[in-house]
Amino acid sequence: MRNDKKNLIVEMSTQFSIEVIEFCERLNSGNKRLLGKQLFRASTSIGANIREAQNAESLKDFIHKFKIAAKEADESAYWLELCNKSESYPSSKKLDKDLQSMIRVISKIISSSKKS
Repeated sequence: MRNDKKNLIVEMSTQFSIEVIEFCERLNSGNKRLLGKQLFRASTSIGANIREAQNAESLKDFIHKFKIAAKEADESAYWLELCNKSESYPSSKKLDKDLQSMIRVISKIISSSKKS
């Protein structure tokens, strides 16, 4: 059931993951590994769940995968917020902005899928 056409949310989540990887490398090089590890896991999980949803077995499974992606996005927002508010951590307003855009798209996909 996979469709290999351009997919906005797949592209957004992949690009976001790449940017998070680079940001986490900055955290790791500054001995901020613990927070970097949490951010890395949650943020890259968003895209993994979105990709998994592309091969969902049913609409219910598709929605479930997107709900997991939404939870991981919320967790990622928390870790980014800690970085952005802490004076001793690097911050990334761009990652925060990109994540908020992605959360809006994920929410829209979930709500419109529920109506189907």
